[in-house]
Amino acid sequence: MAKLGKRTVAAREAFAGQENITVENAVALVKTNATAKFDETVEIALNLGVDPRHADQMVRGVVSLPNGTGKTVRVAVFARGPKAEEATAAGADIVGAEDLMETIQSGKIEFDRCIATPDMMPIVGRLGKVLGPRNLMPNPKVGTVTMDVKAAVEAAKGGEVQFKAEKGGVVHAGVGKASFSEAQLAENIRAFVEAVQKARPSGTKGTYMKKVSLASTMGPGVSVSIDSATGN
Repeated sequence: MAKLGKRTVAAREAFAGQENITVENAVALVKTNATAKFDETVEIALNLGVDPRHADQMVRGVVSLPNGTGKTVRVAVFARGPKAEEATAAGADIVGAEDLMETIQSGKIEFDRCIATPDMMPIVGRLGKVLGPRNLMPNPKVGTVTMDVKAAVEAAKGGEVQFKAEKGGVVHAGVGKASFSEAQLAENIRAFVEAVQKARPSGTKGTYMKKVSLASTMGPGVSVSIDSATGN
């Protein structure tokens, strides 16, 4: 068994016995122990009482965090003509049509969000096996298939976060950086949890939100009181 470093040992000791604490206390604990040499991302994980294998239990949505994510988001847009120009003017990093499809098919995926105008979907549809597993496939339900390219690009650049329940009913996302203030992180966390609450699918039975956890990129996790996270 590998020997744990001093930083890891200290973090685990600090987290010992800390369970179901308030959002504010969890944020303070995570921030204090985010001591890596880079600005760690603060990540949230929600364990939901859903089985995403069933269509009526899929949880999916998008939320604009009030304080952004602190991450530089690279945006690719499938568009032609005036809409392509609109995307470029709005700050899209990559804009194209068939040429962009070929770039992606070659294995070159240098973006974090993919947006498309509706007329581009026959082309984008060929990339389902590539973009789908990476959660990059444009989807009208989260606003990434749209004619309002400008708004979609600006939202992606401005701190919009997409979420989707994965195997086991877990939803996770980055909700800011360790350098954010405690108040900024707490506000982002509650906004994210509220969005997931609103995305509760019709097929859900019993307890929907089972557990909320918070961690930094390199740190251990801590469970957060669901009442505190939901503002109850």
